[in-house]
Amino acid sequence: MDTNALDKALAALLKKKHELHQLAYSDARYDDVEEELHDLEDDFNEEYGEFLEAALEKVHGELGSDTDVLLPTAYLPNGPEPTAEDGVWIDSEKYPGKVRLVLMPSPTRLVLNTSKGQQHELWKA
Repeated sequence: MDTNALDKALAALLKKKHELHQLAYSDARYDDVEEELHDLEDDFNEEYGEFLEAALEKVHGELGSDTDVLLPTAYLPNGPEPTAEDGVWIDSEKYPGKVRLVLMPSPTRLVLNTSKGQQHELWKA
């Protein structure tokens, strides 16, 4: 796996996602940017989905989670810095309360955000 290419693709995807979240629905560019984002997501999942889904399966297993693994793009934050609402909610035997798993770039990694505001890096490409 070319982790540099993965990280560049992830960064480009997040940049486009952030661009879309900055636009109002009434903006004339909204539909075009949304379509570009969906194309990037599809390409990303096709190119890196199998690799990242294996990593997600491993992390879910290590957390003792029986939450379904979703497509990697579901785990993306909405902005440059993840908030408590970003990522995918998962259950975990290791971490009590509400936790979210987020796919982050630079380097590509999976970060767990706990309900107590803590962040734990669980996997790195």
